[in-house]
Amino acid sequence: MSRDLTLNLPLQSAAAGGQTNLDEGSVFFVGTATVIIRFAGFTILTDPNFLHAGDHVHLGYGLTSERLTEPAFDIDELPPVDFCILSHYHGDHFDQIVEEKLRKDLPIITTEQAVGELEARGFMGGVALDTWDSVTIEGSEARLRITSMPGKHGPPIVDVALPDVMGSMLDFENRNGERLLRMYITGDTLVFDEINEIPRRYPGVDLALLHLGGTRVLGVLVTMDDQQGVEMMRIIQPEKAIPIHYNDYDVFKSPLEDFKRAIEEAGMSDRMIYLAHGEAYTFRSRYAGGGTDRVRGTTSR
Repeated sequence: MSRDLTLNLPLQSAAAGGQTNLDEGSVFFVGTATVIIRFAGFTILTDPNFLHAGDHVHLGYGLTSERLTEPAFDIDELPPVDFCILSHYHGDHFDQIVEEKLRKDLPIITTEQAVGELEARGFMGGVALDTWDSVTIEGSEARLRITSMPGKHGPPIVDVALPDVMGSMLDFENRNGERLLRMYITGDTLVFDEINEIPRRYPGVDLALLHLGGTRVLGVLVTMDDQQGVEMMRIIQPEKAIPIHYNDYDVFKSPLEDFKRAIEEAGMSDRMIYLAHGEAYTFRSRYAGGGTDRVRGTTSR
């Protein structure tokens, strides 16, 4: 049975002068799976990874991977954030710089397994969710419900050796309970049977963040490549989507250009937003200006 928790948080970004804007929000791409989401008075960090080109992360069982790119900025320049959504505990999603410098009391919404790993490293704000569990966070003028989505980091032959993974569905609502935006973050999952349950329970996704890269460990695919990314788009049917988690590490074997070609062949190019590190996508909510517009936006540095 799924649970619905309530989390009472002091919203750090609002205390730092952040404005509650129910009309517009943004997704800023730091690199890898790290983005900063700003909307409805919330500032959210995902899968923090601030290593630099040439640095290595540990993937377990003696395996390492080299970072090939630079993040948009250093962790010391991170703006005030209210909480973090962590799809799973892996070095390219929560690295050694983050372990050293991220606030130890920052609320981190993640899997039960990851909460245990974080607590062992001094992070005491973990909130553990199982698949279909939700947590609701109340803001001054809006509320956000985050629900854990199905995720599987690899086929059965290797999945038992990989960390538990969750996707996340973010439902922003105003005080009247009207939905402002529905955002889906895939996490490091492959497409598998249970993904088909997502649109049945959560139709009408406005914006999706797709973890791509075609990561291969010992030759086995453990994150979506170009073809799986297209299949995810067909299943979820988001209004717009932003690919992330590609080209950043040497274990990523499916480059963004492959995905772009596959998306074009599938006739879905008009749904895609491509961001470079340091770029942001600005979107409008469903009720911006009193209308019923779907998500739309522009990119800017």
